[in-house]
Amino acid sequence: MTIIGTKTRSQRLALAGAVILGILLVCAIFAPWLAPFDPGERVARPFAAPSGDHWLGADDVGHDLLSMLIHGARVSLFVGVVAAIVATVIGTLVGVVAGYARGVVDSVLMRIVDVVLSLPVLPLTIVIGVFAGPGLRTQIMVISAVLWAGMARELRAQVLTLRERDHIQAERAMGAGPMYVLRRHIAPAVVPLVIPQFVLTIKTAILLEASLAFLGLGDITSASWGSMLSMAHSRNAFLTDAWLWWVLPPGLAIGVTVLAFALLGNAIEERSRPVLVRRRKFRRRADHGTAGAAGTPSGDAGHPLVIDDLTVVYGENGRGAANVSFSVAPGELVGLVGESGSGKSTVAAATVGLLPAAAQITSGRVLVSGRDVAGMEPAELRGMRGNRIALIPQEALSALNPVRTIGSQLDEAVRVHRSCSRNDARERTLDLLNQVGLGADRVDAYPHQLSGGMRQRVVIAMALANEPDVLIADEPTSGLDVLREVEVLALLDDLRVRHSLALLVVTHNLPVIERIADRIAVMKDGALVEIGTVAQITGAPEHPYTRHLVESAPRLRPLVQEVVQ
Repeated sequence: MTIIGTKTRSQRLALAGAVILGILLVCAIFAPWLAPFDPGERVARPFAAPSGDHWLGADDVGHDLLSMLIHGARVSLFVGVVAAIVATVIGTLVGVVAGYARGVVDSVLMRIVDVVLSLPVLPLTIVIGVFAGPGLRTQIMVISAVLWAGMARELRAQVLTLRERDHIQAERAMGAGPMYVLRRHIAPAVVPLVIPQFVLTIKTAILLEASLAFLGLGDITSASWGSMLSMAHSRNAFLTDAWLWWVLPPGLAIGVTVLAFALLGNAIEERSRPVLVRRRKFRRRADHGTAGAAGTPSGDAGHPLVIDDLTVVYGENGRGAANVSFSVAPGELVGLVGESGSGKSTVAAATVGLLPAAAQITSGRVLVSGRDVAGMEPAELRGMRGNRIALIPQEALSALNPVRTIGSQLDEAVRVHRSCSRNDARERTLDLLNQVGLGADRVDAYPHQLSGGMRQRVVIAMALANEPDVLIADEPTSGLDVLREVEVLALLDDLRVRHSLALLVVTHNLPVIERIADRIAVMKDGALVEIGTVAQITGAPEHPYTRHLVESAPRLRPLVQEVVQ
């Protein structure tokens, strides 16, 4: 596969926005030297048309409109940036304090935020501006007063989530104080979210500044783009052709500036939040042919699951898997083992098209029943998941809806892919529960009423609901005790034989998986270092890491009693 284009669309748009803002910034900084005349000096006859001396003509007093436009960039950008800084500082402080302190502090601050957000922005700015009087300080105060609340609410939600992370709890358990946690952990996580919000806030602030200036609440001694529009309206520019060079240029300047900040802010937000980034689209090379045709690894034709030279990367340089190739035949169980971070779960997620937004397949293919997962449209992927291929996730409790019975959730899994009545779906549900060793009396139970092993059986039943060809079990025994772990893996082994499933089991437990697997694939640092039969992997491993893994795995050995003579 080849990536279309060298830059994403958002990156190109962000570059365009940065270029526009750079030009505007140069105009604002060097306005006294770039402007051909003093904007307050009468240099032409009133309503003079554009000419070689006055490119945009003159207003009703004789001021050069081009000079006013260039100097107006100073005022508009100054008010927008300063107001955005004030709003960002207030919003960040309120959001972080409310999210971390919680309790009464959180309730009081969030009720204030609710009040501010419930009021319409423009009418509120007008009312405050009228009472405070016109001027740049008034504009900055009013704009920042109405823009901080949205940022505070969003950051508060992020801090609430961060506060409950395990590593934060561990820090607090070891005696770390609030300021230490905020400085070392909360702040680094919040700053990437604040930056795009700040850029987007400038965009809104410039629009509000233009609105206030148009209504006469700006500084009458310095012309901004909004005040140029206000003067054009009040001085009858629309009764003559003067509106073409008096109204359109500042209006376009406001629009282009807002657009530039929006493009740049959205690109930064995508960068800081990978979940917002759409995965890059790929196109097949002509020599790949149709799915399941030439190009399939030798001997793997007809296998339900074929992973061919798969490479997955995270972000720019993070590698999740590199050149991974293996297949799983019908009725075969392949165990994928390796240490944490070796890329096992990345391979498992790629097989069902559920890679996180920051990850992308840069080369290779994942063929499920002969079709390439990476080349499917979202609708095709949804139709394949749970039908041709199913996933058993790590945490059964997290995978089940806590407020719905397991019977209703199994019914839903059946009806998503089948056109059947509720009674038919319930019959299928009862059959599935029986297959995984749970009685019909559990159909109305809630997840919290079941043990960990029972919940895992429910998830397995859900994966089998529509008789898939491929079953991916990603750490299916995570969190279970040794006995339940053996029981669940034995159940999977029985089901793959009974239903002729191509079963891929991702696990850390080599001694357990080697009892039921046909082959074992070993991964390290994103690479598949060795794959072979259980006897080959455990008895005569070729790779040093595989040998180390086998030797490190704890095993029960028979006790040999020596007879002392």
